[in-house]
Amino acid sequence: MTIAPEELRTLGNTALLQLPKTAFFCSRVYPTCAERGTYLWALEQRYRGHCIISGFHSQLEQSVFRYLLQGAAQPIVYVLGRGIQPKLRFEYGPEIDAGRLLFVSPFEPDTTTVTPETADIRNQLIAQLADKFFVPYVTPGGTLEHLLLSPSAQNKPVYTLNIPENRDRLRSGAFLALQPNGVFGRDAYKPNY
Repeated sequence: MTIAPEELRTLGNTALLQLPKTAFFCSRVYPTCAERGTYLWALEQRYRGHCIISGFHSQLEQSVFRYLLQGAAQPIVYVLGRGIQPKLRFEYGPEIDAGRLLFVSPFEPDTTTVTPETADIRNQLIAQLADKFFVPYVTPGGTLEHLLLSPSAQNKPVYTLNIPENRDRLRSGAFLALQPNGVFGRDAYKPNY
């Protein structure tokens, strides 16, 4: 599935779509050991000013979104599984006015609820727009795993945490492990790209 740019509704700085973008996804149910590495990854992204694109739907994704918003120059593309509602302008006005936040939706404003179908379209759009992926954990056989195997995600690198729950995927070569980095000390994580 490919969505043409003219089919998108936007609120915010559309120039963010021209930046290299890392898609951030995490399954709704994930091992707690994934949290620390994910937060360190988010810290690294904010420090470096990398553009993150996500639907920020799962609990961990929402936590990372709130953290990224605290970065004064952090570029964020938030893809919605529903239409863009007027209240977003009031809620995120300073970030939108600063040019560092863009809301994107393939849906009309009268689509007010996220359904499994609209969530799937949102996720396909994120995969289409992303250059690479960071996925701290994927439930085997789940919808996120199917997304990462879809044509929209093909030939794009997928990075994950080196935790026991991800070992099979890392061994199969489906995902690339994050490597330690010295910016935030020996325990920080940095994508190997």
